Amino acid sequence: MASTGGSDRSDQAAGESAPAGPPGPDSQPGSGDESAIRERTRELPEYARGRARPGGGRDTSTDPADGWPDEAGDAGRFSDTAREELVPAGRGRGRGCLLTLAAVIVVIAALVVGLRATGFWPHLSNPFAEQKTDRTQPPLLKSIQDLSRFTAAQGNFQVVVDLQDDRKYVPDFLLNHRTLFVGVGSVEAYVDFSTIGEGAVVESADGTSVSVRLPAPQLGEAHLNIEDSYVFAEQRGLFNRIKDAFAGDPNRQRETYQRAEEAITQAAKDTELLQRAQENTRKMLEGLLRSLGYQKVTITFATP
Repeated sequence: MASTGGSDRSDQAAGESAPAGPPGPDSQPGSGDESAIRERTRELPEYARGRARPGGGRDTSTDPADGWPDEAGDAGRFSDTAREELVPAGRGRGRGCLLTLAAVIVVIAALVVGLRATGFWPHLSNPFAEQKTDRTQPPLLKSIQDLSRFTAAQGNFQVVVDLQDDRKYVPDFLLNHRTLFVGVGSVEAYVDFSTIGEGAVVESADGTSVSVRLPAPQLGEAHLNIEDSYVFAEQRGLFNRIKDAFAGDPNRQRETYQRAEEAITQAAKDTELLQRAQENTRKMLEGLLRSLGYQKVTITFATP
Protein backbone atom coordinates (compact mmCIF):
# COMPACT_ATOMS: atom_id res chain seq x y z
CA MET A 1 0.00 0.00 0.00
CA ALA A 2 2.86 2.41 0.79
CA SER A 3 4.64 1.73 -2.45
CA THR A 4 1.44 2.41 -4.45
CA GLY A 5 0.91 5.80 -2.83
CA GLY A 6 4.51 6.77 -3.54
CA SER A 7 4.21 5.89 -7.21
CA ASP A 8 1.09 7.98 -7.50
CA ARG A 9 2.83 10.98 -6.03
CA SER A 10 5.76 10.57 -8.36
CA ASP A 11 3.43 10.33 -11.38
CA GLN A 12 1.59 13.49 -10.32
CA ALA A 13 4.90 15.34 -9.94
CA ALA A 14 5.99 14.16 -13.33
CA GLY A 15 2.70 15.35 -14.89
CA GLU A 16 3.10 18.80 -13.40
CA SER A 17 6.64 19.24 -14.65
CA ALA A 18 6.00 17.84 -18.14
CA PRO A 19 4.59 20.16 -20.79
CA ALA A 20 0.85 19.96 -21.34
CA GLY A 21 -0.08 17.93 -24.33
CA PRO A 22 -3.30 16.87 -25.82
CA PRO A 23 -5.31 14.74 -23.47
CA GLY A 24 -5.60 11.09 -24.24
CA PRO A 25 -8.78 9.25 -24.66
CA ASP A 26 -8.63 7.80 -21.19
CA SER A 27 -7.42 10.90 -19.39
CA GLN A 28 -9.78 13.31 -17.61
CA PRO A 29 -8.79 17.00 -17.47
CA GLY A 30 -8.55 18.45 -14.03
CA SER A 31 -8.58 21.99 -12.81
CA GLY A 32 -5.02 22.51 -14.00
CA ASP A 33 -5.75 21.32 -17.55
CA GLU A 34 -8.85 23.53 -18.03
CA SER A 35 -6.83 26.63 -18.88
CA ALA A 36 -4.80 24.70 -21.43
CA ILE A 37 -7.93 23.37 -23.10
CA ARG A 38 -9.38 26.85 -23.33
CA GLU A 39 -6.20 28.11 -24.91
CA ARG A 40 -6.36 25.44 -27.61
CA THR A 41 -10.09 25.92 -28.32
CA ARG A 42 -9.89 29.72 -28.41
CA GLU A 43 -9.20 29.53 -32.14
CA LEU A 44 -12.61 27.89 -32.71
CA PRO A 45 -15.79 30.03 -33.21
CA GLU A 46 -16.99 31.18 -29.84
CA TYR A 47 -20.59 30.37 -28.79
CA ALA A 48 -22.16 31.54 -25.59
CA ARG A 49 -23.87 28.90 -23.54
CA GLY A 50 -27.58 29.12 -24.22
CA ARG A 51 -28.19 30.98 -27.51
CA ALA A 52 -25.86 32.11 -30.28
CA ARG A 53 -26.61 35.27 -32.19
CA PRO A 54 -27.03 35.19 -35.93
CA GLY A 55 -23.87 36.22 -37.77
CA GLY A 56 -21.40 34.64 -35.35
CA GLY A 57 -21.86 37.15 -32.52
CA ARG A 58 -22.30 36.15 -28.90
CA ASP A 59 -24.41 37.30 -26.03
CA THR A 60 -22.80 40.30 -24.32
CA SER A 61 -24.34 39.32 -21.03
CA THR A 62 -21.93 36.38 -20.73
CA ASP A 63 -18.44 36.49 -19.39
CA PRO A 64 -16.30 38.46 -21.90
CA ALA A 65 -13.30 36.32 -21.10
CA ASP A 66 -14.56 32.90 -22.09
CA GLY A 67 -18.10 33.38 -23.43
CA TRP A 68 -19.69 31.36 -20.57
CA PRO A 69 -22.39 32.73 -18.27
CA ASP A 70 -21.17 34.12 -15.03
CA GLU A 71 -21.30 31.18 -12.67
CA ALA A 72 -21.55 33.43 -9.63
CA GLY A 73 -24.88 35.10 -10.41
CA ASP A 74 -25.96 34.40 -14.01
CA ALA A 75 -25.72 30.60 -14.11
CA GLY A 76 -28.57 29.12 -16.09
CA ARG A 77 -29.90 32.61 -17.06
CA PHE A 78 -30.05 34.25 -20.50
CA SER A 79 -29.80 37.91 -21.33
CA ASP A 80 -32.74 40.03 -22.51
CA THR A 81 -31.52 39.89 -26.08
CA ALA A 82 -31.21 36.12 -25.98
CA ARG A 83 -34.64 35.85 -24.40
CA GLU A 84 -36.13 37.88 -27.25
CA GLU A 85 -34.39 35.61 -29.75
CA LEU A 86 -35.98 32.59 -28.07
CA VAL A 87 -39.52 33.86 -28.85
CA PRO A 88 -41.11 31.48 -31.37
CA ALA A 89 -41.32 32.88 -34.86
CA GLY A 90 -44.97 31.73 -35.17
CA ARG A 91 -46.13 34.33 -32.65
CA GLY A 92 -45.21 37.14 -34.99
CA ARG A 93 -47.05 35.50 -37.84
CA GLY A 94 -50.16 35.04 -35.65
CA ARG A 95 -50.14 38.72 -34.75
CA GLY A 96 -49.95 39.65 -38.40
CA CYS A 97 -52.92 37.41 -39.20
CA LEU A 98 -54.99 39.09 -36.48
CA LEU A 99 -54.17 42.54 -37.85
CA THR A 100 -55.10 41.42 -41.36
CA LEU A 101 -58.40 39.96 -40.14
CA ALA A 102 -59.24 43.18 -38.26
CA ALA A 103 -58.51 45.24 -41.36
CA VAL A 104 -60.77 43.02 -43.49
CA ILE A 105 -63.62 43.35 -40.96
CA VAL A 106 -63.28 47.16 -40.93
CA VAL A 107 -63.34 47.28 -44.74
CA ILE A 108 -66.44 45.06 -44.92
CA ALA A 109 -68.26 47.13 -42.27
CA ALA A 110 -67.44 50.37 -44.09
CA LEU A 111 -68.65 48.85 -47.36
CA VAL A 112 -71.96 47.73 -45.82
CA VAL A 113 -72.56 51.15 -44.23
CA GLY A 114 -71.79 52.88 -47.52
CA LEU A 115 -74.17 50.67 -49.49
CA ARG A 116 -76.98 51.16 -46.99
CA ALA A 117 -76.44 54.94 -46.98
CA THR A 118 -76.56 55.13 -50.78
CA GLY A 119 -79.57 52.82 -51.04
CA PHE A 120 -77.84 50.05 -52.99
CA TRP A 121 -78.02 47.56 -50.12
CA PRO A 122 -80.90 45.12 -50.70
CA HIS A 123 -83.71 45.33 -48.19
CA LEU A 124 -84.17 41.99 -46.44
CA SER A 125 -87.32 41.64 -44.36
CA ASN A 126 -87.31 39.83 -41.05
CA PRO A 127 -89.05 36.46 -41.52
CA PHE A 128 -89.99 36.44 -37.81
CA ALA A 129 -91.38 39.97 -37.69
CA GLU A 130 -94.66 40.56 -35.87
CA GLN A 131 -97.69 40.54 -38.13
CA LYS A 132 -101.14 41.97 -37.45
CA THR A 133 -104.11 40.68 -39.43
CA ASP A 134 -107.38 42.63 -39.45
CA ARG A 135 -110.36 40.42 -40.28
CA THR A 136 -113.00 42.97 -39.30
CA GLN A 137 -116.19 42.65 -41.33
CA PRO A 138 -117.85 45.69 -42.92
CA PRO A 139 -120.30 47.45 -40.57
CA LEU A 140 -123.97 46.76 -41.06
CA LEU A 141 -126.46 49.63 -40.71
CA LYS A 142 -129.41 48.33 -38.71
CA SER A 143 -131.52 51.48 -38.22
CA ILE A 144 -131.58 55.27 -38.19
CA GLN A 145 -133.17 57.09 -35.27
CA ASP A 146 -134.35 60.67 -35.45
CA LEU A 147 -133.37 62.79 -32.46
CA SER A 148 -135.07 65.98 -31.40
CA ARG A 149 -133.16 66.73 -28.28
CA PHE A 150 -130.89 69.52 -27.29
CA THR A 151 -127.72 68.46 -25.49
CA ALA A 152 -127.23 71.22 -22.97
CA ALA A 153 -124.39 69.90 -20.77
CA GLN A 154 -121.91 67.07 -20.47
CA GLY A 155 -120.05 65.67 -17.48
CA ASN A 156 -116.68 63.89 -17.76
CA PHE A 157 -115.84 61.29 -15.13
CA GLN A 158 -113.13 58.88 -14.08
CA VAL A 159 -113.64 55.82 -11.90
CA VAL A 160 -111.39 53.03 -10.59
CA VAL A 161 -113.12 49.66 -10.77
CA ASP A 162 -111.81 46.99 -8.39
CA LEU A 163 -113.34 43.58 -9.09
CA GLN A 164 -112.21 40.40 -7.32
CA ASP A 165 -113.39 36.80 -7.64
CA ASP A 166 -112.06 34.44 -4.96
CA ARG A 167 -113.12 31.62 -2.69
CA LYS A 168 -113.45 31.58 1.06
CA TYR A 169 -110.71 29.74 2.95
CA VAL A 170 -108.69 29.35 -0.28
CA PRO A 171 -105.37 31.24 -0.56
CA ASP A 172 -105.26 33.98 -3.16
CA PHE A 173 -102.18 32.56 -4.85
CA LEU A 174 -104.21 29.45 -5.72
CA LEU A 175 -107.62 30.83 -6.66
CA ASN A 176 -108.06 34.55 -7.15
CA HIS A 177 -108.84 36.99 -9.93
CA ARG A 178 -108.61 40.69 -9.15
CA THR A 179 -108.67 43.51 -11.68
CA LEU A 180 -108.01 47.21 -11.20
CA PHE A 181 -109.54 49.11 -14.10
CA VAL A 182 -109.41 52.87 -14.66
CA GLY A 183 -112.51 53.89 -16.59
CA VAL A 184 -112.90 57.28 -18.26
CA GLY A 185 -116.32 58.23 -19.60
CA SER A 186 -118.90 60.97 -20.04
CA VAL A 187 -122.62 61.56 -19.46
CA GLU A 188 -124.77 64.03 -21.39
CA ALA A 189 -127.72 66.01 -20.07
CA TYR A 190 -130.31 66.91 -22.69
CA VAL A 191 -133.84 68.20 -23.24
CA ASP A 192 -136.04 66.13 -25.54
CA PHE A 193 -138.05 68.46 -27.77
CA SER A 194 -139.98 65.59 -29.30
CA THR A 195 -142.22 65.39 -26.23
CA ILE A 196 -143.43 68.97 -26.58
CA GLY A 197 -147.17 68.80 -27.22
CA GLU A 198 -149.82 71.24 -28.31
CA GLY A 199 -150.21 74.27 -26.10
CA ALA A 200 -146.57 74.19 -24.96
CA VAL A 201 -145.88 77.46 -26.84
CA VAL A 202 -148.21 80.40 -26.09
CA GLU A 203 -147.88 83.75 -27.86
CA SER A 204 -149.47 87.00 -26.59
CA ALA A 205 -152.15 88.81 -28.54
CA ASP A 206 -149.92 91.71 -29.46
CA GLY A 207 -147.07 89.35 -30.49
CA THR A 208 -144.49 90.88 -28.16
CA SER A 209 -144.21 88.04 -25.67
CA VAL A 210 -144.11 84.26 -25.76
CA SER A 211 -144.22 81.48 -23.18
CA VAL A 212 -142.65 78.03 -23.71
CA ARG A 213 -143.09 74.99 -21.50
CA LEU A 214 -140.41 72.28 -21.85
CA PRO A 215 -139.93 68.80 -20.41
CA ALA A 216 -137.42 68.32 -17.64
CA PRO A 217 -133.80 67.66 -18.62
CA GLN A 218 -132.64 64.05 -18.64
CA LEU A 219 -129.34 62.22 -18.28
CA GLY A 220 -128.12 60.09 -21.15
CA GLU A 221 -126.27 56.83 -20.95
CA ALA A 222 -122.67 56.78 -19.85
CA HIS A 223 -120.21 56.43 -22.71
CA LEU A 224 -116.92 54.82 -21.83
CA ASN A 225 -113.90 56.22 -23.61
CA ILE A 226 -111.92 53.13 -24.62
CA GLU A 227 -108.85 55.10 -25.70
CA ASP A 228 -108.39 56.72 -22.30
CA SER A 229 -109.49 53.71 -20.19
CA TYR A 230 -106.97 51.03 -19.24
CA VAL A 231 -106.30 48.10 -16.90
CA PHE A 232 -104.01 49.31 -14.13
CA ALA A 233 -103.25 45.93 -12.52
CA GLU A 234 -104.42 42.33 -12.62
CA GLN A 235 -103.81 39.45 -10.20
CA ARG A 236 -104.56 35.83 -10.98
CA GLY A 237 -104.12 32.69 -8.93
CA LEU A 238 -102.46 29.51 -10.11
CA PHE A 239 -105.72 27.77 -10.96
CA ASN A 240 -107.01 30.87 -12.73
CA ARG A 241 -103.92 30.99 -14.94
CA ILE A 242 -104.33 27.33 -15.85
CA LYS A 243 -107.99 27.90 -16.68
CA ASP A 244 -107.24 30.95 -18.85
CA ALA A 245 -104.59 28.98 -20.71
CA PHE A 246 -107.19 26.49 -21.93
CA ALA A 247 -110.39 28.58 -21.97
CA GLY A 248 -110.44 32.32 -21.33
CA ASP A 249 -113.46 34.31 -20.18
CA PRO A 250 -114.30 36.96 -22.79
CA ASN A 251 -117.15 38.29 -20.65
CA ARG A 252 -114.73 39.26 -17.89
CA GLN A 253 -113.72 42.41 -19.74
CA ARG A 254 -117.32 43.22 -20.59
CA GLU A 255 -118.29 42.95 -16.95
CA THR A 256 -115.55 45.41 -16.05
CA TYR A 257 -116.78 47.92 -18.62
CA GLN A 258 -120.36 47.63 -17.45
CA ARG A 259 -119.37 48.19 -13.85
CA ALA A 260 -117.45 51.34 -14.84
CA GLU A 261 -120.44 52.71 -16.81
CA GLU A 262 -122.80 52.04 -13.91
CA ALA A 263 -120.49 53.87 -11.50
CA ILE A 264 -120.22 56.87 -13.85
CA THR A 265 -124.00 57.04 -14.33
CA GLN A 266 -124.58 57.01 -10.58
CA ALA A 267 -121.97 59.71 -10.08
CA ALA A 268 -123.66 61.92 -12.69
CA LYS A 269 -126.94 61.82 -10.75
CA ASP A 270 -125.25 63.24 -7.70
CA THR A 271 -123.92 66.27 -9.55
CA GLU A 272 -125.57 69.51 -10.72
CA LEU A 273 -125.51 68.35 -14.31
CA LEU A 274 -129.34 68.55 -14.70
CA GLN A 275 -129.49 72.05 -13.28
CA ARG A 276 -126.73 73.15 -15.67
CA ALA A 277 -128.62 71.67 -18.60
CA GLN A 278 -131.79 73.53 -17.60
CA GLU A 279 -130.01 76.88 -17.39
CA ASN A 280 -128.24 76.39 -20.73
CA THR A 281 -131.50 75.43 -22.47
CA ARG A 282 -133.27 78.51 -21.14
CA LYS A 283 -130.46 80.79 -22.30
CA MET A 284 -130.45 79.22 -25.77
CA LEU A 285 -134.22 79.61 -26.30
CA GLU A 286 -134.35 83.14 -24.92
CA GLY A 287 -131.65 84.26 -27.31
CA LEU A 288 -133.35 82.50 -30.24
CA LEU A 289 -136.85 83.93 -29.56
CA ARG A 290 -135.61 87.45 -28.88
CA SER A 291 -133.87 87.38 -32.24
CA LEU A 292 -137.33 86.67 -33.78
CA GLY A 293 -138.76 89.91 -32.35
CA TYR A 294 -140.23 88.83 -29.02
CA GLN A 295 -139.52 91.27 -26.27
CA LYS A 296 -140.54 89.02 -23.41
CA VAL A 297 -139.67 85.29 -23.30
CA THR A 298 -140.75 82.95 -20.53
CA ILE A 299 -139.27 79.44 -20.31
CA THR A 300 -140.60 76.89 -17.82
CA PHE A 301 -139.73 73.22 -17.25
CA ALA A 302 -141.90 70.36 -16.18
CA THR A 303 -141.27 68.68 -12.87
CA PRO A 304 -139.11 65.58 -13.32
